[in-house]
Amino acid sequence: MIDKYSFGNIIIRGEEYHSDLIIYENSVNDAWWRKKGHYLCIEDIQEILDKKPEVLIIGTGAYGLMKVPSELIDYLEKINIQVIVNKTREACEKYNKLYQDKHVIAALHLTC
Repeated sequence: MIDKYSFGNIIIRGEEYHSDLIIYENSVNDAWWRKKGHYLCIEDIQEILDKKPEVLIIGTGAYGLMKVPSELIDYLEKINIQVIVNKTREACEKYNKLYQDKHVIAALHLTC
């Protein structure tokens, strides 16, 4: 569960983080970084694909500056992964609503 999100800061299950991260069912990868900065590529989420989530929630930053290409969304949907793309605050809210009922993974950009 995500306890709190604010620009550049997130608290997950009582633990505080200050860098972009991926939330798995039982762990957090707080060393997540994207190959092209504010542009999400398939290589950036390969470790997520290996886990075969039902839902992938992508938080694009406080102001939505991280871009998620439509081709990537189309590919994920083709392999039966529901994709939700929102600014990070809304992505956190969606994660909290879904994580208990579905196999959900969240990839969150914490700043911009």
